[in-house]
Amino acid sequence: MIVDAFNHIWPAQYFQALLDGPPAARQLANRLGSMRTLVDLDARWRVMDEFEDYVQVLTLSSPTLEAVWEPERVPDMMRFANDLIAELLHKHPDRFIGGTVTLALTHVDASVREIERGVKDLGLQGIQLFTNVLGRPLDDPEFLPVFEKAAELDVPIWIHPTRAPEHADYPTRDRSFFDVYYLFGWPYETSTMMAHLACAGLFDRFPNLRIITHHLGGVVPYLSDRIKGTYDTFGGRTSADLAQIRGLQQHPLEYFRKFYGDTALYGSTPGLECGLAFFGEDQVVFASDMPYGLEQGRHYIVETLRAVDAMTASPQAKQKIYEGNVKRLLKLK
Repeated sequence: MIVDAFNHIWPAQYFQALLDGPPAARQLANRLGSMRTLVDLDARWRVMDEFEDYVQVLTLSSPTLEAVWEPERVPDMMRFANDLIAELLHKHPDRFIGGTVTLALTHVDASVREIERGVKDLGLQGIQLFTNVLGRPLDDPEFLPVFEKAAELDVPIWIHPTRAPEHADYPTRDRSFFDVYYLFGWPYETSTMMAHLACAGLFDRFPNLRIITHHLGGVVPYLSDRIKGTYDTFGGRTSADLAQIRGLQQHPLEYFRKFYGDTALYGSTPGLECGLAFFGEDQVVFASDMPYGLEQGRHYIVETLRAVDAMTASPQAKQKIYEGNVKRLLKLK
């Protein structure tokens, strides 16, 4: 079986809500609605049927809820979206073997309640966060109850990068140029988030946390020796940083290794080899980023399958990547 652990969907009712929503929501829906496999199940089935024994874990597509909905509507839209994801999961078990609870950390108390409801009442097996919350880092103490609840319920966390075109590449510019905000900004977002959670001691506090990073951990695997060297010689840019690093139970690099990564590198076998060497065969899961990319998402599935098959990893390791690791995370037989 091939389990696509990080792909994206807008259930039809959620897509319609975007079309009927505030200006930011309508603009987004009009721009991406032509991607039929994002919003139309029949179109999605046609692509999925091309691949034998291929199933998906559902995540609500970006952007974050708080980026498109009015603050007072965010909690309701969070529940609405998760109800729809759960409905798809239970209505189409031959297509979808897992689903995540999407959260909006602008409303922490509501998010904590939604984790409980989503896992216990809706039957979803994990939660989805984004790398920042309207510019606030995930290691902000206000967000700690969310990680505490995930650890308590022993559910994995999917983390998707987020950065908008308005995030300028340089302080002297008013926006990003040449899609740099996405091309390099999203891997940077993921890597920065990992550094903050690692050095903030999150894994010391919650040793059982399992966090899946999209796109194989950003640039972290490639820069692993730089990470080690930086913290080997860490002088502390501030005394608070130095005290935090010294208070960790392990070298910071070991916490970076506790994350999981997925294979959504769009077909780069050397990149996959690097990520596998860093995270290990037990902490890499297959993902295509469908339906984004060419051919309504088909192209990324084809290229990712080709890249994984071309790896020098053992058949046993590839089986873990394709299905074993994510089934373990989802607690599936």
